Amino acid sequence: MTSPSTPRPGRNQPCHCGSGRKYKQCCLAKDEELAAAARAEAASAAAAAAEETSEAVASTPARTPKHQTQQPWKGTTSKGFASRPRMPRKVGGG
Repeated sequence: MTSPSTPRPGRNQPCHCGSGRKYKQCCLAKDEELAAAARAEAASAAAAAAEETSEAVASTPARTPKHQTQQPWKGTTSKGFASRPRMPRKVGGG
């Protein structure tokens, strides 16, 4: 997205249209509406481009499954870690 050629004035600065009013009371809402419309248009263009690339990616072959090893001690839920007793390290007053 490109930035505007002239920087926006501050909220309390005089408006750039020459009305003599503060920017926030004159053209701020209109400028924000235009910026929101430009962002929405850019987002829809990006979504369309992403959809085109996803169609191209979908045509590529799927991955091969992972190699299965014969390791019965590795359960599916333990993730290779041994269980620990839930006791505190130190017992007694300090």
